[in-house]
Amino acid sequence: MKPRPRQLRSALVLLAVLLLAGGSLGYVLHARNRELPSRPSAGDGSFGLAEPGLYFRDSATGLVARQSGSGGPRVTGGPSCERFYTAGDRALCLRKLPGIPARTQALVLDGQLREVNRATVPGIPNRARVSASGHLLSWTTFATGDSYATSAFSTRTSILDLRTGYLIKSMEEIPLTVDGARYHAPDVNYWGVTFAADDNRFYATVSSRGRTHLVEGDLRNWSAKALRENAECPSLSPDNTRIAFKKKVSDDPAAPWRPYVLDLATMNEHPLAESHSVDDQAAWLDDTTVGYALPGRDGRASDIWSVPADGTGEPRLIVPGGSSPASVR
Repeated sequence: MKPRPRQLRSALVLLAVLLLAGGSLGYVLHARNRELPSRPSAGDGSFGLAEPGLYFRDSATGLVARQSGSGGPRVTGGPSCERFYTAGDRALCLRKLPGIPARTQALVLDGQLREVNRATVPGIPNRARVSASGHLLSWTTFATGDSYATSAFSTRTSILDLRTGYLIKSMEEIPLTVDGARYHAPDVNYWGVTFAADDNRFYATVSSRGRTHLVEGDLRNWSAKALRENAECPSLSPDNTRIAFKKKVSDDPAAPWRPYVLDLATMNEHPLAESHSVDDQAAWLDDTTVGYALPGRDGRASDIWSVPADGTGEPRLIVPGGSSPASVR
């Protein structure tokens, strides 16, 4: 007995639903275990990283821009980002997605600032870094809260290895040593990763129980050890000998930090000539100069300043209306 047309249509609809469900489940399982998926490009390739200069986020438009030389003409043409960084012919662009709860889209960009991969993680965009080779990327989001000046925040920091596609979604489970002993606590937070030239060693901030530490990490051995207290948002110099960081010098939540530089060989530190509180992960513009963002003047959201890394000189405004500086040479 042949099935009636209505029965046949119902069977076909049911089969289609089952196939779609199976396909969706397969994608979810694949996505949970794997490399990041490719997505359409973030730019048309007309604005890229080939030209040397200072790349940054234009705070008025949100677009990535380039400036050649201090006070030189500004060229805007990159993607829209809330945090940006570039090195080694790769760039990282963080965007806050609409809706609640807060989510961040981390876009991996090529030398033409076209998207090649992406990941979506919980939280608000906060820190972005790329290793000198362009092989490693890291981003930090505020999972709760939006300021390091209070204790009511938590962070989520990820590391992506473009050589293998392996994504560490959260660093919180890395074995941590503090004061020579293995450290365990439920409130451990990591943020502000910076990579060494060997694409294995890294530095970051870890906080727990009201204390912050500068930690040195080893990706191959998947371990981290605290080097010293009170050093946040580290940035490793191009020659890998010094770290620029922000140090808490006051309990005033309006101005708690001052920028410092630490010599890794001697572990001696010195303050930079910037007297304003800097809540940023500084960027080395070259081996002798550090750049960072401060709240803007004349109604601008933020400005980029620079200062000599040896503690001499005085701060200099280099990009009015900019943030997220990254030097391409």
